[in-house]
Amino acid sequence: CDARDGGGARRGSRARGRAPSTRGPVRGASTLQRSSEPLAKTNPVVVFRSAGQRIAIHVDEIFGNKEVVIKNLGPQLARLPGLAGMAILVSGAVALIYNPVALASVYGSSVQQYSPVNAQPDSSNAGTGNVLPVSNVLEQQTPLILVVDDSITVRRVTQRMLQREGFRVVLAVDGLQAIEKLNQEIPAVVLSDIEMPRMDGFDLVRNIRADSKLKHLPVVMITSRIAEKHRDLAMELGVNDYLGKPYSEEGLLAILRQHTAKKLNESEKA
Repeated sequence: CDARDGGGARRGSRARGRAPSTRGPVRGASTLQRSSEPLAKTNPVVVFRSAGQRIAIHVDEIFGNKEVVIKNLGPQLARLPGLAGMAILVSGAVALIYNPVALASVYGSSVQQYSPVNAQPDSSNAGTGNVLPVSNVLEQQTPLILVVDDSITVRRVTQRMLQREGFRVVLAVDGLQAIEKLNQEIPAVVLSDIEMPRMDGFDLVRNIRADSKLKHLPVVMITSRIAEKHRDLAMELGVNDYLGKPYSEEGLLAILRQHTAKKLNESEKA
């Protein structure tokens, strides 16, 4: 990632603590020339790039790059949005590791309410209708995942996991409701169960592949039906990936990142 302070200088990526001061001696310098400009507090900003998104986060201080071993979080902290892991530093201090994309997707819209731009809108742009709020632009860039499952527990657990990783999530209880959601906004990937009321996962895939707008939409089927006949039928219908329950979260996330990255590259070429 790129990190720039108020003066435009590049710095590292690990940020914490109080803002750096412009005062203090410079070691190894024979002379010290003080600027005639008045001293001002700097405002370090870390700029992150993930896929097609660029996110700027205001931090107190930037220390630099450090290699750490990321440890998994316990169940008490795993549900916190944006918290990806933790590390123990050489000093023995515990450092929490956040996913900035997840933080922006969860808290970005609420932060915009306190933005000076929103508090005092520029009158020169009034009435143009061409300026979108930053939160809306960020939302459009964040991949949307459609989760289709008749189990409310599965839907909620999957939703929390995906939001923690920075995805937007929309839920559907069966294939019919999924089609309604698809008409509202086309997601980056569909995650679907097989056995559901009204319309099952197989019929949902048939409808998706028969629609000219949706026929190339990636579909990942997640089901307890792990027999070869179910897998073969899913692949014949056009399912991209087939996972049996219980599945590996890391494996699912790898599949989602692969599909969302491919979609981003295709949109950039277009």
